Amino acid sequence: MQISIKPSFSAELKADEEKKNFRREVRDAFYSYVEPRNPSNPSWVSYSPELVNLLGIKGIKEEENGWLDFLSGKANLPNFHPYSMVYGGHQFGHWAGQLGDGRAINIAEMATPDDQSWVLQLKGAGETPFSRSADGLAVLRSSIREFLASEAMFHLGVPTTRALSLVKTGDQVLRDIMYDGNPEYETGAVVCRAAPSFVRFGNFEILAARKEKENIKQLLAHCIQNYYPQVGSPSKKTYIQFFREVATRTRDMIIHWQRVGFVHGVMNTDNMSILGLTIDYGPFGWLDNYDQNWTPNTTDSQHRRYKYMNQPSIGLWNLLRLANAIYPVIEDTEPLEAILKEYQEEIKVKYLQMMGEKIGFQSLSESDYLLIQKLEQLLELEETDMTIFFRLLCDFDEGQDLASMSSKEVVQYFKNAFYDWEEVRATSLQAWKIWFLEYQKRLNELGEHPILRAKRMKLINPKYILRNYMAQEVIDAAEKGEYELLEEVFDLLKRPYDEQPNREKWFARRPDWAKNKVGCSMLSCSS
Repeated sequence: MQISIKPSFSAELKADEEKKNFRREVRDAFYSYVEPRNPSNPSWVSYSPELVNLLGIKGIKEEENGWLDFLSGKANLPNFHPYSMVYGGHQFGHWAGQLGDGRAINIAEMATPDDQSWVLQLKGAGETPFSRSADGLAVLRSSIREFLASEAMFHLGVPTTRALSLVKTGDQVLRDIMYDGNPEYETGAVVCRAAPSFVRFGNFEILAARKEKENIKQLLAHCIQNYYPQVGSPSKKTYIQFFREVATRTRDMIIHWQRVGFVHGVMNTDNMSILGLTIDYGPFGWLDNYDQNWTPNTTDSQHRRYKYMNQPSIGLWNLLRLANAIYPVIEDTEPLEAILKEYQEEIKVKYLQMMGEKIGFQSLSESDYLLIQKLEQLLELEETDMTIFFRLLCDFDEGQDLASMSSKEVVQYFKNAFYDWEEVRATSLQAWKIWFLEYQKRLNELGEHPILRAKRMKLINPKYILRNYMAQEVIDAAEKGEYELLEEVFDLLKRPYDEQPNREKWFARRPDWAKNKVGCSMLSCSS
């Protein structure tokens, strides 16, 4: 096993002086050294060939190379000391104090063949000083979801951390999946996550809360030098520019979420990457039927703070927390407030542009804004599958004589997008016909060749997403030791915009049995 070690975070920033692994507050430090838990009998479940190639890893499945032991936490690199980061965060709008990597351990900071810096991190490899009352472990079901989602999001074109590998530990882990007092033992697993950095908004927040001003400067210097060198040497000016870059990346990430119907579920500030990457896949989900109020998180079911249409505004709220955290070294609110205002204005514009692109418009007029608004209302009028509708819309025939057709005939082409086509109300069908007539008129005004438009739209509107019921079917099979379905779905999700005619069964609505099934509708944070 060969890895080109290239420490930056652990080389440039202070470590916790306490070397013992016990729950505690960690002050005046950025991380604590931690040894992963030794699994009893690790075994392969899957890995990402694309990420293996990117990282320059050779012979990952060859036993003599030792990758299984390394990626399960059984063995460490001789020239690198694993560590977990300290950070704080606002959870569901409230300051939670110190949080930190409660079950994440960074096992390598490495260089790729093209000299890019990446961090390898095990999730579920045991206790850390930040585990609080938890055991630091993870189970197979949640690990499968994170493994598949990380790579699915990458291939969808959404900024994200990646998943290198998924292994079983050979150990049983006690979990209360729905927090209802009925814990059960489940199969233990470890995911190896990979990203250029796992620094979060919360890394800055904990320093600000503790008034560690010099440490804020050090962390800013690290982030600027390693991830945002284009803004220049650390100074008040570049701190402000750093914040603008983070705000822009956060905005773009969330627009991608909205485009593909992804709902993060736990947009706490400790789950916000300073690189604008989707991070920490917990109770996430993709919209089945278009529902602006949907959240996949049972913990959020009452107030729905992190519902689909709240994500842009929560991004702003979280950025305000980051602004407050770095303010002590800037001491000027005006430029930070200006950047927040820019975000607030630009994300609205970017959202409308994205929605315009989803329906085939390369530029928008004032009337197009209303057309988009009407479409969003119609999608919620009846249970309408978001992914299927927009994919079918790519091949909409604007040459039809819609005016002479009945409402049902107009909408007939989209019937597979409706969860109960036979029960769609006449008033809804009439409203849809009116919208399609307006849409047809606008397409004809634009005059683009339908084949060219369809081709462009199919690069924006995926045909395949990781629906919760699909993940659950994979989990059910994997818990029996059967991984063929996992590999099939994994391969499917690598080409989400391709037709893949031999896999049409996955281009389908959520089945009725999955509507209220645990793991298929809403999920807890338990894993």
